Amino acid sequence: MSAPGHGRRRVVGALGAAQTLAWACSYYLPAIVAAPMADDFGLPPSAIFGAFSASLLLTALLGPWVGRVIDHNGGRGVLACSNLALAAGLAVLAVSPAGWPLVLFLGWGLMGLGMALGLYDAAFATLAGLYGKDARGPISGVAMMAGFASTIGWPLTAWLSAEFGWRGACLIWALLQLGLALPLHLLLVPASPPPAPVSPSTEEPEGAAGWGQLALLALALTGSGFNIAAMAAHLPGLLGRSGASPEAALAAASLVGPMQVLARVLDVSLLRRLHPLATARLATAGHPLAALALAAGLGPAAFALVHGAGNGLLTIVRGTLPLALFGARGYGARQGIILAPMRLIQALAPLAFGLALERMGLGALWIFGGVGLISLAALMALRRPA
Repeated sequence: MSAPGHGRRRVVGALGAAQTLAWACSYYLPAIVAAPMADDFGLPPSAIFGAFSASLLLTALLGPWVGRVIDHNGGRGVLACSNLALAAGLAVLAVSPAGWPLVLFLGWGLMGLGMALGLYDAAFATLAGLYGKDARGPISGVAMMAGFASTIGWPLTAWLSAEFGWRGACLIWALLQLGLALPLHLLLVPASPPPAPVSPSTEEPEGAAGWGQLALLALALTGSGFNIAAMAAHLPGLLGRSGASPEAALAAASLVGPMQVLARVLDVSLLRRLHPLATARLATAGHPLAALALAAGLGPAAFALVHGAGNGLLTIVRGTLPLALFGARGYGARQGIILAPMRLIQALAPLAFGLALERMGLGALWIFGGVGLISLAALMALRRPA
């Protein structure tokens, strides 16, 4: 279940670069373009975040199906289709008439399809199909590279919007999907070997890593996913509520990317001997600690650094912990089941946390910290299989 004939560094490099582009032009887009987009359509910003949440809901619904397709057919074609869907969604956003918000929502729907087909979970399932139980290293490598998505995406989208307007920014991102990300997938990602014939029961957790373990893992990842989605959409705004200027808030938020990368470098070096469960507990503790740091007056940068480090490890854990607990066989389908509640919560997170910010101000920070503690408690109850 491995692909020894293909250079892993080439595959990791291609997927890492493509993932960076995919996250930057989709997940991290609303934080910059929501306000000018809302002004253009005469809508409140919460309406744009609501459309984004709807796109994430579509991602949640499609996740299990995407995982099964990758298990049976490999991920190269699915990832290539994600580039086409993201480019189409961005193009529709760019040309949507100001008097036709339904066209705008259609664009976000296409974005949801692209995210379902092409973000981390699809890439990780592709790597599991290529390398089986040895996929932990490639997963970490891809996540390490894509940790720069927010650092690249937020400032670049802000600059493009300032120079060409939000519509021009969307159109340029669409061209990058077609001109760069699509060739990376088609030319550098090999086809997965055919899966070994298995019975349906082999795609279900058994023994010590049973359904109770799966439920705890799903709960932990769901809480973490809520916080990650909320901050992806609102981190500059939250930091601004703490008293930072817009420029300082954006600069601090841009620290998340480097910290994600640094944490992932540590994962493949100093932390590589840790079981993924121990890494997951360490990572999840970053969210309540970040909330405590901001509440204690340590500043926006402290929050971004701690939050970014936790995020960096959580992204890897999301791919490696299910692999360690349940194995590589049926990985994509199982990931679809485990991550379905996380995706549903993530679909609501930008809108829910945005409303909390409007009504509670900086008090919304305690929602972030409390959810992090729930996730940490679930991981503490989770047990490593014998």
